Amino acid sequence: RQIVNMALRLTKATCGVGLRAREHVAPKAVLAVARSPVQPVRIAPQVTQTPRQDRFASVVVRSGADAGAKEVDPLENAVSKVVGPKMASTVVTLGYIALWYALNIGFNLLNKSIFKYFPYPWTVSTVHVIVGLVYCVAMYAIGLKGASFGRIITKEEFGKIFGPASMHAIGHIAANISFAAVAISLTHTVKTLEPAFNVLLAKLILGEATPLPAVLSLVPIMLGVAMASAGELSFNWTGFLTAMASNLTFGFRAVWSKMAMTKSLASTSLYAYTTLISVLICVPLALIAEGSTLMKGVEVAIAKVGAQRFYTDLFLVGLLYHLYNQFAFNTLQRVSPVSHGVCNVVKRIAIIFSSVIFFNQVMTQQALIGTCIAIGGTWLYTEAVKKKPHAPPKAA
Repeated sequence: RQIVNMALRLTKATCGVGLRAREHVAPKAVLAVARSPVQPVRIAPQVTQTPRQDRFASVVVRSGADAGAKEVDPLENAVSKVVGPKMASTVVTLGYIALWYALNIGFNLLNKSIFKYFPYPWTVSTVHVIVGLVYCVAMYAIGLKGASFGRIITKEEFGKIFGPASMHAIGHIAANISFAAVAISLTHTVKTLEPAFNVLLAKLILGEATPLPAVLSLVPIMLGVAMASAGELSFNWTGFLTAMASNLTFGFRAVWSKMAMTKSLASTSLYAYTTLISVLICVPLALIAEGSTLMKGVEVAIAKVGAQRFYTDLFLVGLLYHLYNQFAFNTLQRVSPVSHGVCNVVKRIAIIFSSVIFFNQVMTQQALIGTCIAIGGTWLYTEAVKKKPHAPPKAA
């Protein structure tokens, strides 16, 4: 009886589509299950399945899961009342992308503005994740668990998240050191080399081969970065090398995420725990790197801009950082990795040119051409990866 009831519940969850799958089960098998619940393992040999039927059953289960996911998405349900159920998913996804872009641009501009009067990138990086953690705790405390941690994770899940999260924290610090040292446009141009690190680390650690077209597309990226770096007026080795270090750590983050990916957490919850781990890593590193001169730096910054602006800017930049990353995670959950890569290319273009306009930055012709070539190479890489066949993930 328990097995029959379970089958009925599964049928309801698939919105009636699963009823077709029951036609492939011999009636005697169902009767045998009802009469002999102590021998449920005998059901399998009596199920008549062909490869075609297996594929059909797979589609049924997947369709039912997709339908169930849409049913529990309150945002899509609300949007569907305005634009209709067919357009709801697309509108929500585009909304996530628009917010991701807007928050990311706002973060980059405010972050660079802070570094002009408070050049403490280790401390500012730590403030980013502390504000994010406070936001997550506040959301959880008022009952909005879906906008925060979601649920308490196990030690095993924490262990899986820790590796990628630690690389996220270190890469974030490295990127901010670069932002403080050179123009935003140069840092983001150098960061277009991130796919090259992903390809190299995937080969060395996972043994994954990258198609030749994708490897060749890395050539214009490297050429463009070299041209932009050579032609950038604000170039210095600290900014360049820390941007490269950020690429390396984010490459490790991507590879380790593949090795220890967990699908039991929503994207928002995953990023909330990533923020928690980042705080545990960033706080001691910031105290070691800048703790001895921090109070003096705070005094100088307050003397320049005032206490109210200083603390307000730090809070806002931390909130912008957390929210733009949260929407980036939300977007990745709704689109394919390739589509997410395309969005990243467009986002980088928007950040580079908005920063040039906002800070009235002078870009040499060589730097501009190099930046465009590097971004174009990133798009070619994304297109090449799109054609790569993806093997099913191995069981842990």
